[in-house]
Amino acid sequence: MALVTFTSDFGDADYYVPAVKAKMLSINPQLNIIDISHKIEPYDIAHAAFVLRSVYKDFPKGTVHLVAINSTSTITDGFIGIKLEEHIFVGPNNGVLSMLSDYDPGIVVQFADIHIKHSTFPAKDILGPICAKVASGAAIHDFGGPLANIRKMLPRQFKATKKQIVGYVVRVDNYGNLITNIRQEVFETLNPGQFTLEFSREVLTELNTCYDHVEPGDCFAFFNSLGLLEIGINHGDGANLLGLRYDSPVFINFELES
Repeated sequence: MALVTFTSDFGDADYYVPAVKAKMLSINPQLNIIDISHKIEPYDIAHAAFVLRSVYKDFPKGTVHLVAINSTSTITDGFIGIKLEEHIFVGPNNGVLSMLSDYDPGIVVQFADIHIKHSTFPAKDILGPICAKVASGAAIHDFGGPLANIRKMLPRQFKATKKQIVGYVVRVDNYGNLITNIRQEVFETLNPGQFTLEFSREVLTELNTCYDHVEPGDCFAFFNSLGLLEIGINHGDGANLLGLRYDSPVFINFELES
């Protein structure tokens, strides 16, 4: 069965999401449309990219991903389709698709004017129909020509030396837990055995393996299923209680042998 995922900043209180789905199903009633999230913060390209990057590889190869984030903005330079690690993504050329991987897409197609019409609702009138047709067997090449460079946005990068890793909060989740961009493999490569983890006014000297390895109200820190350092307060809103937010710094200091 043809599989399409759908990610947007539309919320769930209006007609936008069902209207896009109805358009796609009118083209192919056999489509299987899976919602990833429609509660992306409005216009928040970084939020959308983080959510989609975290999950798209779990879907079967060949899945078509509809990305409708800030698609009517003036920073959008047309609409594109890309092929990345055997997945197809269709969305606005506003930087969101450039943040899904550390690798450049193998194929980039700028959708031709014949498939683009003026619309205040491009997810329904442009992107949805192309997704439905690609999921039904068409190639993204059928809708335009090669594009040499897509609009790029660079995510915040961590900094690492033998003495220290400086990372940043890249997502505050629904529980107030803070996910950073510090990667487990980097920490394990540099860690000499002793370290201090510093964030807000807290200093930790060990990592946990899950949330409940500390008492309710205490701080935790562990590498999550994404291989990223996650910090917070067990049974508490870490972001509010610690005064941390998106882009807040997190430090790991290594104690080197003299």
